[in-house]
Amino acid sequence: MSLTLRHIRYFIATAEAGQVSQAAAILAISQSAVTTAIKELEEDLAAPLFDRTPHGMDLTAAGRRFLAYAYEILQKVDEATHFSLETSAIIGTLKIAATYTVMGYFLPSHIERLRRLHPGIEIKLYELSRESIEEGLVTGRYDIAIMLTSNIWNPDVTTEKLLSSQRRLWVPARHPLLFSSSVGLKDVAEYTYIMLTIDEASHTSMKYWSQTPYLPSVSLRTTSIEAVRSLVANGQGITILSDMVHRPWSLEGRRIETVTLTDAVPSMDIGLVWRRNTDFNPAMEAYRSYFRRAFNIPQ
Repeated sequence: MSLTLRHIRYFIATAEAGQVSQAAAILAISQSAVTTAIKELEEDLAAPLFDRTPHGMDLTAAGRRFLAYAYEILQKVDEATHFSLETSAIIGTLKIAATYTVMGYFLPSHIERLRRLHPGIEIKLYELSRESIEEGLVTGRYDIAIMLTSNIWNPDVTTEKLLSSQRRLWVPARHPLLFSSSVGLKDVAEYTYIMLTIDEASHTSMKYWSQTPYLPSVSLRTTSIEAVRSLVANGQGITILSDMVHRPWSLEGRRIETVTLTDAVPSMDIGLVWRRNTDFNPAMEAYRSYFRRAFNIPQ
């Protein structure tokens, strides 16, 4: 068997999701296709990459080492497909603002690629609240921003959505809701809830909760995503957050599972934001063009 990008992508999806079923759902393919690809990969490498357990797929020591190589392979492929000689000569300064969630869970890899593609552009990063970014864009302190566009209502700025990250229920391993045929907000309301507050997460949550007869039983409000992750993994509560910030393990190495809810829960939308009627300079245009290509947005 020859190693292909398909094997790499299926392996990474399974490693990140911790379950073949969830990896298959993310990839929109059959579970058998994922299982076959992983088996072929293990045979080709002559090493087990996962321990199969009743609760999912746990990386072996060899699997963890190979995961590092797999990420590097995909990064190099991505760089090659976005390489552009025509734009690499652009010179200038670009002041980019981002909110906490975007800065921590979305932007770093893209900034690294942008700096490789456009070494002549000096990129300055600013992490701020939504209100501060909107005010800074309008007054010209920042050139462009990348934010949770679903939170923006300011008429003086323009948004362009790049992706939508689905919100799902987070629960610890072996939680009773994992074994239910369907789970809605009514079921969630029966359990202790951990409420994230950073980037207006609690305000967004209450908007969709308020459209139902139910309310979450909040035991803690916190600005720390890692605190939410650890509390959920250790059985201290459950929460609803987006796939973008989900990781299958807490800092203590405990498992965090996700459940798709039957109730309508809005996705978390991430996109570009700039002052309305802005004349884009070459650096800003290079930045916008990069993201449009990366997320297949029409130019």
